[in-house]
Amino acid sequence: MPQPDDLFHSSKMSFGDHLDELRAALFKSILAIGLGFLIGLYFAGSFVQFVSEPLKAAVDQHLLKDAKADYIVELQLRKEKGEPLPDDLEKAADLFLEKGLAPRQVFVHLDQLGLGKNSETADELVPLTIYEPVAEDPRRIIGTGVTQGFMVYIKAALVLGLVLASPFVFVFIWNFIAAGLYPHEKSYVYIFLPFSIVLFLAGAALAFFVAVSFVLRFLFQFYAYLDIAPYPIINDWLSFILILPIGFGVGFQLPLVMLFLERIGIFNMQIYLKQWRIAVVVICILSTILTPADPGSMIIMAVPLVILYFFGILLCRFMPKRKTPFSEMVET
Repeated sequence: MPQPDDLFHSSKMSFGDHLDELRAALFKSILAIGLGFLIGLYFAGSFVQFVSEPLKAAVDQHLLKDAKADYIVELQLRKEKGEPLPDDLEKAADLFLEKGLAPRQVFVHLDQLGLGKNSETADELVPLTIYEPVAEDPRRIIGTGVTQGFMVYIKAALVLGLVLASPFVFVFIWNFIAAGLYPHEKSYVYIFLPFSIVLFLAGAALAFFVAVSFVLRFLFQFYAYLDIAPYPIINDWLSFILILPIGFGVGFQLPLVMLFLERIGIFNMQIYLKQWRIAVVVICILSTILTPADPGSMIIMAVPLVILYFFGILLCRFMPKRKTPFSEMVET
């Protein structure tokens, strides 16, 4: 029989009760992911096309740059031979490249052009430049192995299912956490949960729609430097495309972490303000760890995190502290 002055008797749970709550949360989470997976099976093809667009665009740009460099060299050689060509060779190359057409040199027999007789001699082979849409280049995105197409489809459906189920999984997990909190602490769950989801989605969106292009541009520079033709594999790309958004999403939880640490007394707003320079250095280090080692994506992540750091200070300053039973006892 709990004592009347026991302010926390309604929050006390046995170990078995906690296990029951955990079991229920896991079951609901698995069920939500399963339903999301079934929905993802229907949209998996469209999802693969959607997440492949940044990679296709990066490959196209890489191929066009290579084609432009080769074409300018070819034009310079032809100009040295006395052929009438414009002075601005780069501008001449851009006329075709702006339309997504990449030049390719082939050799034809003179008789195929109606300029000679049938002959197998090399002397009657002449170079001919044709222009092909770079989007038709087979090197854009490939798959390896007989079963990879099926595996990519299933993997895409699972990823899409996790994305669709993630808000519900967050709710189930936070409800499990709330079951073990005191009544005066449970109110934070209803503040942190939607705030956490919004920050995570904002970070993931910034990564996918902005940072990915910088990362790909940086990585494809090494292909150009090493003179290696890129053959991106779709299965590897699906794995890679998850890492960057998750890193950004986790990093964007910074204001909530700061508020939590301030509320439990580890840090306070004065320390945050005094040590902001050290915080910026730490943010830059974490941005380097959570993103590929290119300056562009690191800056894209670090700048918002610095802004979020000062936003976290504002949260600590203006978000009122909840009254606890302890404070009520002191007041009485």
